[in-house]
Amino acid sequence: MPKKPWPPRTPVPPRVPGFIEHWSPKVFLAVSAVALAATCVAGYFEHGALWCLVVIVPLVVLGLVDMFQTSHAIRRNFPVIGHLRYVLESLRPEIRQYFVESDLEENPISREKRSIVYQRAKGELDTLPFGTRADVYRVGYEWIAHSMAPVDASGEAESYRVAIGEGRCAKPYRAALLNVSAMSFGSLSANAILALNEGARLGGFYHNTGEGGISPYHLKPGGDLVWQIGTGYFGCRKPDGTFCPESFQKGAAHEQVRMIEVKLSQGAKPGHGGILPGRKVTEEIARIRHVPAGKDVISPPAHTAFRTPRELLAFLDELRELSGGKPVGFKLCVGRRRDFLAIVKAMVETGSHPDFITVDGGEGGTGAAPLEFSNSVGMPLADGLNFVHNALVGAGLREKVKIIAAGKITTGFHVLHKIALGADLTNAARAMMIALGCIQALKCNTNQCPVGVATQDPRLMRGLVVADKARRVANFQRKTVEAAFELLGAAGLRRPDELGPQHIFRRTASGQIRSLAEIHPPLSPGALLDGSAPEEWLRLWDAADPASFG
Repeated sequence: MPKKPWPPRTPVPPRVPGFIEHWSPKVFLAVSAVALAATCVAGYFEHGALWCLVVIVPLVVLGLVDMFQTSHAIRRNFPVIGHLRYVLESLRPEIRQYFVESDLEENPISREKRSIVYQRAKGELDTLPFGTRADVYRVGYEWIAHSMAPVDASGEAESYRVAIGEGRCAKPYRAALLNVSAMSFGSLSANAILALNEGARLGGFYHNTGEGGISPYHLKPGGDLVWQIGTGYFGCRKPDGTFCPESFQKGAAHEQVRMIEVKLSQGAKPGHGGILPGRKVTEEIARIRHVPAGKDVISPPAHTAFRTPRELLAFLDELRELSGGKPVGFKLCVGRRRDFLAIVKAMVETGSHPDFITVDGGEGGTGAAPLEFSNSVGMPLADGLNFVHNALVGAGLREKVKIIAAGKITTGFHVLHKIALGADLTNAARAMMIALGCIQALKCNTNQCPVGVATQDPRLMRGLVVADKARRVANFQRKTVEAAFELLGAAGLRRPDELGPQHIFRRTASGQIRSLAEIHPPLSPGALLDGSAPEEWLRLWDAADPASFG
């Protein structure tokens, strides 16, 4: 017998809260504020009217504005007190940095690493008590193998130099082991640029200008410069934004300009280009960059002076000639491997090659970058550096081209780690900023840097005293290089060019240890040319086209 259907339910209308229930927090706040105001006035206590005018009335006005605005639900539902959420959010980076994060948490640079930079920059005690704080059994932990016959290599620290362009350039350069990486005037303040360049002069190392062009603040102290030419050609551009040979020749003639670097891409945002917000583009910056003042300055993703690997090499040759024979190279973050191999193939085909290649990593830093590019684009430095080194070895070109590793170098071990992977020398940016006094406030893109490093606000900039910070930059560089040579001596070596990937070890899994030579198998010299390279390398080499990046 079929069941009888249940009788249909009578729909219940939705419950609409009453006025008092819906507005109770607001009504309570408003009534309380008005009552307190009335009490102040009615009590006739001293300055009661002033209290009402200065404190109570503004709170009432703020509460009314919050109640009737429509953009923020928190403020609409909880007038006045809802602002506390935004206050706490604005303080979150400082609270985390000073009270929450551990000494070893890389976020993006650990407190332990920041502390060692501060200590060496200020000439303070930089030793560590009570043993390492690192978890030496975690996967990824790395160390250098010491020798049973250590040597004293400290005597080499001050004199060691890497010759770039020697035997080929009319004006070769001998570079230090650690230098200032690319940071533009505009992104950094005038005082920061002055201090970095003065530090470079005092310490005998170079200062990369960044793609923003050569400013008077780069030239005034007299430190060595590497002039970086980006896709915007700032300082050597025509009104339409293309490359201007005449302007370049004039800029390259400065005695302090020792080398020229063409930026193909940078680690924080490879393939993206760059932007300097209009609020940072002062009249002075506009004159230096040859752009309009007060407007966003865009660096396009790609160069217009060349489109193919062959054209890139021809452009480098042109810059070398226009500069009077100064070393010329390019900087990149490795992306598609066959694109770089196409450049190497063009070197083999044309017989032309850069004097140096700077390798940046996908973990690189910048004043402003989209999150997706910072987190998810570009090969990390260790992998990119070893790939570039092996590609040049496999093509028989490694002895002709120097490799510079740029990125996140704060200690002597970091310097040696990059050299073991194939670099000849290193650049550091964020560590140099920390030596200037950067507190990692993470406000580089707001023009509100509290220590005057990454801002154009004169009020904030004045806090950075050039003479003091220049000494700190020089101290940090010197002591870091000295630490690198102490490590070399412990490994039984006297010079960085004696170091190889077999000297650095990494824990790759629980109970498993491998050298960098095992993790990154080296190619034999000329292996790409004679066909003896591994199959994957040969497949990429065959796919590379010196006539196209596509």
